[in-house]
Amino acid sequence: MQNKNYYVYILTNITNQVLYVGVTNNLIRRVFEHKNHLVKGFTAKYQVDKLVYFEETENIESAI
Repeated sequence: MQNKNYYVYILTNITNQVLYVGVTNNLIRRVFEHKNHLVKGFTAKYQVDKLVYFEETENIESAI
C-alpha cells in the first residue's frame, strides 16, 4: 500500500499583511490554484498567493 502525503501550508500576500493556512494532498496543484485565483474566496479576494512555508506529513489528522 502506498503512503499518501499531506501538506500544511502558509500563504501570504505581496505585502505580507495577510496570512492563510491550508491543508492539501497536492501542494503543487493547490498553490497553482491560489496563484491563478481559480477558487473564489478569501485568498482570491485578498490576493494571497505567495507560499512562505509548508510541512509534509503522512497523517491527515496531524496535518489538520
